[in-house]
Amino acid sequence: MHSATTVAAVLELRRQGLGARRIAGRTGLPVATVRDWLAGRVPANYRLGGVVATCPRCGHQEHAFDRFPPAYVYLLGLYLGDGCISAHARGVFRLRVFLDYRYPQIVDHCESAMRAVMPTSKVSRLVRSGSFPGSTGSSNIEVSSFSKAWPCLFPQHGPGKKHQRAIELVTWQKQLANRSPGELLRGLIHSDGCRFQNTGRSWSWPRYAFNNQSAGILRIFCDACDALDLHWTTSGRHTIYVSRKADVARLDGFIGPKR
Repeated sequence: MHSATTVAAVLELRRQGLGARRIAGRTGLPVATVRDWLAGRVPANYRLGGVVATCPRCGHQEHAFDRFPPAYVYLLGLYLGDGCISAHARGVFRLRVFLDYRYPQIVDHCESAMRAVMPTSKVSRLVRSGSFPGSTGSSNIEVSSFSKAWPCLFPQHGPGKKHQRAIELVTWQKQLANRSPGELLRGLIHSDGCRFQNTGRSWSWPRYAFNNQSAGILRIFCDACDALDLHWTTSGRHTIYVSRKADVARLDGFIGPKR
């Protein structure tokens, strides 16, 4: 059994930003062993020695929610809009986000965010065709990743559809969202929103819209707008607009048209 000192050295190298292969090269350990430790599956003598705390729910190293990168907030927006988490064998969960095939840059952003949030897990893409009658060719891409920790990171996970149950951010998520409200809006717009040209008889200018059936998710979108002092309006029960020219220009600075 490896010593607690060896495990601590590996985790310290990870905190310095090194990946599993580089850590294995420096320490002489097998890559698979390093990946297990980075995922929280550390030797019992290390856990019992009090060197590191583990999450009682998933077994990963205790989650440092306050140190999550802004990529987490972006991924949270994608998950709330078009994501789901499903249970698999041996306590493993699969996070899936469904994105439009026409916007490859958004697909790339989603994959990068998953890798940043869960660097020890593989990210996969699955191209799908539309489910509506007469659909031909590829229409959406499923970006996914397996981990025991996904329900810990997205406590909104639960049985049934999101719009049929209460959805709200927990305290640590609110703190992260307040730090990076633009990333949350970007994820929400990239999943369930759009930028389009609003026109009248003698005028035309861009406008942002966000549509979702969940009252809780709509509230989260509005709270993020409030954090950035963006004016928003409602249309019906499920749509929020950001229409003022100055506010659209601010959103264009970090969102812009989908690509």
